[in-house]
Amino acid sequence: MTYTRQIDLRSDTVTQPDEAMRIAMSSAEVGDDVLDRDPTMQRLEEKVAELLGVEAALWVPSGSMGNIIALTVHLNRGDRFIASRNAHVLDSELGAGSWLSGGIPEPIDWGDRPGHIPAEAVRAAGGSSGPYYALRTTLLCLENTHNAAGGVVTPPDEHAKLVATARDVGLRVHLDGARLWHAAVALSVPPAALTVGVDTVQVCLSKGLGAPVGSLVAGTSAFVEEARRVRKMLGGGVRQGGILAAAGLVALERIPSLASDHANATALASGLADLGWEVNRPETNIVLASAPDVGLMISALAQVGVRAVPMAGKIRFITHRDVSTADVTEALDRIAKLRS
Repeated sequence: MTYTRQIDLRSDTVTQPDEAMRIAMSSAEVGDDVLDRDPTMQRLEEKVAELLGVEAALWVPSGSMGNIIALTVHLNRGDRFIASRNAHVLDSELGAGSWLSGGIPEPIDWGDRPGHIPAEAVRAAGGSSGPYYALRTTLLCLENTHNAAGGVVTPPDEHAKLVATARDVGLRVHLDGARLWHAAVALSVPPAALTVGVDTVQVCLSKGLGAPVGSLVAGTSAFVEEARRVRKMLGGGVRQGGILAAAGLVALERIPSLASDHANATALASGLADLGWEVNRPETNIVLASAPDVGLMISALAQVGVRAVPMAGKIRFITHRDVSTADVTEALDRIAKLRS
């Protein structure tokens, strides 16, 4: 049987801007953001800074650019930075932390739960003891939610312990919060509760919230002033960016709707388990499933019109605003046919 309608669970970045978002984009007030600032872009940056509990924020075209700007500002050439094993800044940004920022990456192994690193491991890896020619570790990169671990959430108390430990051993802290909104909804806390004590944070508007493009990197006003320079170096300075920022402002209104994506992920995982799959218990909108041959199974899924991608040796399904509860049920019905 050929399925003409695809159920796309590859990522929550595949969403299409809806009519309300397109209307907001078409009527946005704009200006040259490189020269005089764009008024809509400025409103978005101020709103995000308020939500994150920081002084200022800067729009960037992508989360990867936001992360690399933060690393470039924080690191001197040859500085080591540490992050959770399989973190996005280590595995999914083409080595930009080394290539562009001049840092030396080092993964920290997970503790007793996937995606969670022990504070003791941060303490052991941090600090700058030794002779002058030894590597200096100067930065801790956190990720909330943790993509490759299946969208797991770091709660405020655990976050606070990691940040406090980093401070004890002289580390700055950058938070890759591409899906921080998902974590906040899952925990029923404001996003600012998950950024306490960090030097910088990056958040994404195109993952789950429906914006076609855009992230923000945030921190102190001094950081954002320098980040604006680095963004320009990387070619990220936009002109009439208010068209894109308008989509971001609409996206922020959709944060509460992420709860539906989380519920759909739980339903998908439960249904896959009932079909005999080994899956994680999702905390947010990411489901990881094991398969003897990941590539072969992804091809088989495509044959029944269900799209997924490999992630950390497993198959990743992500629910999002363009996939309904009925779509999840339909996907499970199609997947069941693979084993019949």
